[in-house]
Amino acid sequence: MGVETALGVEHDPFADLIEPFSRRGVDLGLDRLQAALAELGNPERRFAAVQVAGTNGKGSICTLVHQALLASGIHAGLYTSPHLVSWTERIRLGDTPIASPDLRRHLETATPIAQRHQLTPFELVTAAAFLAFAEANCELVVLEVGLGGRLDATTCHPHRPVIGFASVGLDHAEFLGPDPATIAAEKAGVLQPGAVAISAPQSPEVAGVLSDRAAAIGAELRWVEPLDLNQWSLGLSGAVQAANGAVALGLLRALRERGWPVNDPAIRRGFAAARWPGRLQQLSWGGQPLLLDGAHNLPAALALRAELDAHPERHGLASGPRHWLLGMLANKQGPEIATALLAPGDRAWIVPVPGHACWSLEALTAACPRLASQLRSAPSLEAGLAQAGSGLQRVVVAGSLYLLGQVAPSWQAPAASPGTSDFG
Repeated sequence: MGVETALGVEHDPFADLIEPFSRRGVDLGLDRLQAALAELGNPERRFAAVQVAGTNGKGSICTLVHQALLASGIHAGLYTSPHLVSWTERIRLGDTPIASPDLRRHLETATPIAQRHQLTPFELVTAAAFLAFAEANCELVVLEVGLGGRLDATTCHPHRPVIGFASVGLDHAEFLGPDPATIAAEKAGVLQPGAVAISAPQSPEVAGVLSDRAAAIGAELRWVEPLDLNQWSLGLSGAVQAANGAVALGLLRALRERGWPVNDPAIRRGFAAARWPGRLQQLSWGGQPLLLDGAHNLPAALALRAELDAHPERHGLASGPRHWLLGMLANKQGPEIATALLAPGDRAWIVPVPGHACWSLEALTAACPRLASQLRSAPSLEAGLAQAGSGLQRVVVAGSLYLLGQVAPSWQAPAASPGTSDFG
């Protein structure tokens, strides 16, 4: 997902330019941004683009592709969402986040036009990103879809000949539809005639939608099997990265077919260098060892639980009961996520995510009474960590990327290894 900030407004140096998402809400569509971009001189037409849609794994695929492009000597940009600490995280020029003064300058350029066309905050930031990529003379930009795909702001880029699909599942049902097939139709809307699309394995109903859409518009859809992680070294942790890595590899090889100078040794170097904060990330917060993972929807929660059960030692965890710190937005499947994450004997402290409506302890216990004995409540992140942490046992923090953004300003990450990257 990618349509909200993880940072409280009080810490946001761009709050005077980017209004809170809660004030406007989600308003999907392409017409407003297309009109605004035309007034800005169509900066999006000055660079090629790879676009990645899906529910879970988009950011991982994007960073793998981006790092491989950089390793190949291509001047590449990266646009992702949401951010954890700063809006500047969303826009990378080469391997560096955009400088705050530059982002402010592009926002100020776009704001009068954005106001005339009533752009949403996400559309405004996308316009600023396109201005930044054009000014930096990026050759190729990797675009992560924010929400859905068919009507997402990134789809305003007119030429996306190589498109990736991460795993598609239930999320944002209030905007995209009540079932995987309907959601898949919205995500398949990014396909263009003549494009090459690469997809990870999907459920049968999703696979059918993607295949039918590709055939209908004349796009080529290629299915890839997960990488053998004994043969590939990825700088991202977790078994799910095998599928994400396969999509990234397929995208890179499709780019090579289209003339981009990408070779397998560069791909391997880029994959090994990839880092993505907030996904199976080990760190220390106030001396307390933590494991961070967004796990903000049911498929992601199931994947996290399976990963920790299969390989606890990889993530600094002992076998046996675990302590969790969970903050889940009210529009998410809170009871289902909690049920997926908690094993018998586990305990979870339910904390608010500042600035967002969230699942409370009372609402969760009412929805799943069998978990009542395992759930506790804490009034804040700090209080929850004080209660859940022992200083020795690693606490797992999950449920929302926005919650992770509250941890990020004070964290200390271990030396770089898969899953233990420094932020920024």
